Amino acid sequence: MNVILKGLTDEQIAELIDLVKKVHGFDFSDYSKASLKRRLNRVMMIKKLEFYDLKHALLNDPGFFQDFLEEITVNVTEMFRDPSFFKAVNNQVVPYLSTYQHIKIWSAGCSSGEEAYSYAILMNKSGLKHKSFIYGTDVNTVVLKEARMGIYSFRNIKSYAENYQLSGLSGSLTDHFTTLYDAASIHSELKTNTLFSVHNLISDTVFNEFQLISCRNVFIYFETQLQEKILELFYNSLCPHGFLCLGSKETIRSDVFKKKFKAINQKENIYQKIGS
Repeated sequence: MNVILKGLTDEQIAELIDLVKKVHGFDFSDYSKASLKRRLNRVMMIKKLEFYDLKHALLNDPGFFQDFLEEITVNVTEMFRDPSFFKAVNNQVVPYLSTYQHIKIWSAGCSSGEEAYSYAILMNKSGLKHKSFIYGTDVNTVVLKEARMGIYSFRNIKSYAENYQLSGLSGSLTDHFTTLYDAASIHSELKTNTLFSVHNLISDTVFNEFQLISCRNVFIYFETQLQEKILELFYNSLCPHGFLCLGSKETIRSDVFKKKFKAINQKENIYQKIGS
């Protein structure tokens, strides 16, 4: 088969969205069209597929869909990504969290687990590990397997260590890892209070009540209507006065939800739920 020479048309993309929804139950209709188009074209280029070959594989090859999903969903992450964000959480949110008897944190769209483990380390450094539990969720089962293992290349750890220092935490990131040749494994005590599972932000419902929900670098790939649907899910998943952390690249644009959350840190887009 020849490598695709031109991009998909809007009609072809709509056809693929409909097919995936009917056959696999994943609805990409409210994803950013520009982002989705880039990723679909990338899949076809990597797999050397024409449009009709892609349709055939999605219909008839169950194993292919997991590879497809891995390429379509966004899996870029780091430990303590955007250190100023974690500094703000540590200074402005953690003192409030410490007043709760139990602290449940949801890292939504957690990819390979670096963000969830960052929260686990933050809770540990704050003396709150004993009453904290971190849930990491994603639609991609492949990256969730990586997250459960908690093993990262030493090259990445060196990069993450710089983020850790810039976030203002004491000690070194490597204090929380065991070295394994050219990789490092996060300490088992941090894994104990961390659970990774499949959850689809688009179609799944509330599964717990959280004191903090973190969902960064995810909204930018969704259209406004889908963003509002997910904000409703987050609002209903937060305890009274719980915190929603979106990060500097994303914000609450909906007038409806601006009335349901108050901004704690406008630069890092950290919000607190208003009311019950």
